[in-house]
Amino acid sequence: MSTSDTSKIAALNDQFRTTGIGGQFLMSAGIAALPYAELAAIMYRVRNFADFTPDNDPHGEHDFGSFTFGAETIFWKIDCYDPSLQFGSEDPANPEVTARVLTVMFAREY
Repeated sequence: MSTSDTSKIAALNDQFRTTGIGGQFLMSAGIAALPYAELAAIMYRVRNFADFTPDNDPHGEHDFGSFTFGAETIFWKIDCYDPSLQFGSEDPANPEVTARVLTVMFAREY
């Protein structure tokens, strides 16, 4: 994959994560069971996440993040699928052939 493709994937992942446009947001059962105020605070942190490092983003695609919320570690992950959501996307740099899915979970649920 070229550097320009990686940069485009990162930009598309950031756009999706911050706006919700271009895919679906999912959450684990543990996250879904939280009181609304806690759930809203977690989603705010996911949408505003900017702490990408070589350790948590080795491929530069901005497709994973983690942070501490209270005593818990929260993970979020973006996966790129074909438009039918049955297979991986052939070209995650092309939004015309890619549906993004962002999943939020407690690290202990991974």
